[in-house]
Amino acid sequence: MNGNPEKLFIAMVGLPARGKSTIASKLKENLLKDAIKTRIFNNGKLRRRLMRENTSYPEFYNPGNQEGVRLREKIALINIERAKKYLENEGNIAILDATNVSSNRRNLIITLANKYPLLFIECMNNDEEILEASIRRKIILPEFQHLSEDSAIHSFKQRIDYYRSIYNTLAKERNFVRLDSLNNKILKEEIRDPLPYYDRIRDFLVTDSVRNLFLIRHGETYFNLENRIGGDSHLTEKGRSQAMALAHYFRKKTIPVIFTSDKTRTIETAEPIKQLQEHCSIIPLSEFNEIDSGVCEAMSYEEIKEKMPSIYASRKLDKYNYVYPGGEGYVTMQERIDRGIKKALYLSGNAGNIMIVGHRAVNRMILSHFLYRRKEDVPYIYIPQDKFYHIIATQDKKLFQLKRFEPFSKS
Repeated sequence: MNGNPEKLFIAMVGLPARGKSTIASKLKENLLKDAIKTRIFNNGKLRRRLMRENTSYPEFYNPGNQEGVRLREKIALINIERAKKYLENEGNIAILDATNVSSNRRNLIITLANKYPLLFIECMNNDEEILEASIRRKIILPEFQHLSEDSAIHSFKQRIDYYRSIYNTLAKERNFVRLDSLNNKILKEEIRDPLPYYDRIRDFLVTDSVRNLFLIRHGETYFNLENRIGGDSHLTEKGRSQAMALAHYFRKKTIPVIFTSDKTRTIETAEPIKQLQEHCSIIPLSEFNEIDSGVCEAMSYEEIKEKMPSIYASRKLDKYNYVYPGGEGYVTMQERIDRGIKKALYLSGNAGNIMIVGHRAVNRMILSHFLYRRKEDVPYIYIPQDKFYHIIATQDKKLFQLKRFEPFSKS
């Protein structure tokens, strides 16, 4: 192989809605920070730019549709040639962002890219809940706007089925990584040739990375006034004012998605923020629900101390490891909170700003995910309702700021 140590082809592989474009975009962003000139060549974007006719209908992707196959192969060839030209000139890494699920397509890439080292990255994720949410994010693209939501979802799923019918997983390729794109976990790795920048790339693939995460606790609730835990209380007037203050604070920032729990108080806090954004979705995740206090649900701490003194005393001795009878503890929440974070990062795509509106215990666990606090200290992390945390967590930078927002005034 005639390899140039300063150049690298990367070809993404995987069914639609498996996180390929997100991984590609984040790779590019991180590599550019290291002055590694990187460009993405996305087949879908090129198709939408070159083809005026509607390509949202699933039959365009039917392997038996010879005209559709011809047009998609033409687009693939254009992008491969553009990527080669980029590498021949100033570029260091060219990323081919497409499904590339068939052996025929990958053999074409291998043949045309033979001058350069080539790495395949296969993105896999079979979580049905995540897939459904990903498809709903995909169908907001302009090509689906003429369809009803149900029709767009059906069309996209049929497209996936057509790609699945020709899918050959990576096996014989010389250099590849098979990645669980939800959990940032390498499932299989085969590297036979020296690849420039590979250590940097591999490190990124297994690292949770977030550019700007705004972690917010819901506004004041009626249960807060009574010092009650859990429940599904509404916001008070002060809580609604806090939500409006947050909406005005973030109105000049682009917040494409807000993740909340299933609970009323987090959704009521997120709604005013969404209303002052141009394009914003609220996605409730049950993983971000507040700690389930079991038999103590909806009780105040004073009531627990009086009526269930053994529970009160036991929890006070070891707050992190204590589990409420019939409920949860911090220690048992970790798995679902980690899963919620993975889902939020996955579903946000390459959005620059991500917002989570959660609860006190939940937000403590989210912070500890990035802060690596000692477990016994997690239940005491400060989570106020008049401030929020701004988190940056990348390979190169860690930032945690507690910021105040000004109270909302109607005048």
